[in-house]
Amino acid sequence: MPSVGDDEFGAEESDRAESRRLARRDAELDELATRAAGGHKASLDKLLQHVRPLVVRYCRARIGSGTTGMATPDDVTQDVLLALFHALERWRPGETRVMAFVYGIAGNKVVDAYRAAGRNRSVATEVLPDAADSGAGPETIAVLGTQIAELRQLLEQLPEHHREVLVLRIALGLSAEETARIVDSTAGAVRVTQHRALNKLRELAAKRSG
Repeated sequence: MPSVGDDEFGAEESDRAESRRLARRDAELDELATRAAGGHKASLDKLLQHVRPLVVRYCRARIGSGTTGMATPDDVTQDVLLALFHALERWRPGETRVMAFVYGIAGNKVVDAYRAAGRNRSVATEVLPDAADSGAGPETIAVLGTQIAELRQLLEQLPEHHREVLVLRIALGLSAEETARIVDSTAGAVRVTQHRALNKLRELAAKRSG
């Protein structure tokens, strides 16, 4: 029977393997972005082709698919890709990973969409999927369960950083390591933030039902 120490060692080894994989992916994307910034059209096309589905998922998570008065996720995605095209010349390899750069632009465009609609960006939307992520742990599944609709109304009470981590981890299904690279943190800190955010949602749900 594995010991606690064995489990911890296995988790650390898994994190290291994930970190190496992501480092290779980031290096490839950074190389594409560098070429694109230098005017290489094929590299630009390939970069946009890779990031577009990720941006669409992000925008759908933040805005929802049918929020009255809001721009659609596809519209916001087009704004993000256009802004990325114009901003690539300002991106500095080695300072910021290109995917963190992309999600930063996406976050700003989502805020712009809320402002254009005359709404506060903290209004609860479809940040969480209609069902718990099949890859989520038992704690996440227990909190989400059948409470998705209610949780969407409670999310506005969470700090922005907590909402962002939940979007990336649960709605987009990113690993803790991937999320950490985007929010400029560590995998451990991301897990702690997610744990606290879910606990806070549980507390808010309990108060409402009580």
